[in-house]
Amino acid sequence: MPPAPFSPVGILLAAGSGSRYGGPKSLVCDSAGTPWLVTATDVLRGAGCLDIVVVLGAAPEAAALIPLDKRISVIVAADWARGLGSSLRAGLKAASELPDSPRTALITLVDLPELPLAAARRVAIGHEADDRVLRYAAYRGRPGHPVLVGRDHWGPLAASLTGDVGARGYLAAHGAALVECGDLGDGHDIDTPTDSEP
Repeated sequence: MPPAPFSPVGILLAAGSGSRYGGPKSLVCDSAGTPWLVTATDVLRGAGCLDIVVVLGAAPEAAALIPLDKRISVIVAADWARGLGSSLRAGLKAASELPDSPRTALITLVDLPELPLAAARRVAIGHEADDRVLRYAAYRGRPGHPVLVGRDHWGPLAASLTGDVGARGYLAAHGAALVECGDLGDGHDIDTPTDSEP
């Protein structure tokens, strides 16, 4: 698949301590030994992201699990312990400083190892150059990931983030388009080790 004239920047949020899981999910590997971090960056890359920002926090050593790639930036959110909002704000700031000036950001979480590539493509492809876009995957009407955010929203969204609150309120208030992906998967995240059991 040739790259789009404008490629979204991928933002992977992986900063949490994973208290319910028993440890940081940024360090978790699947049964084949593939780190969830790698699975997620592969999905973002497959959806057209040339540049990817990985936001770590509780386990900065997880950076060693990511293959060296000059277009993957790994940052550590200084205030990651305050919650998801702080991590997303750090990711948006890093994305805004990239030299290629991406016009959209495709955002996902590390604890979605079963996120279908087709869902990421459905949300992102065709909207890479829309500075005002707001789109998110939904699974039988339930909001999920990934989320595509146009650059015009990065500043206002970052300003709206507090504590462990992510982008959901902002998306609802600004009429984000729901992209139904229930035919591709269930969109569930993995909070505890038993969530990933068959």
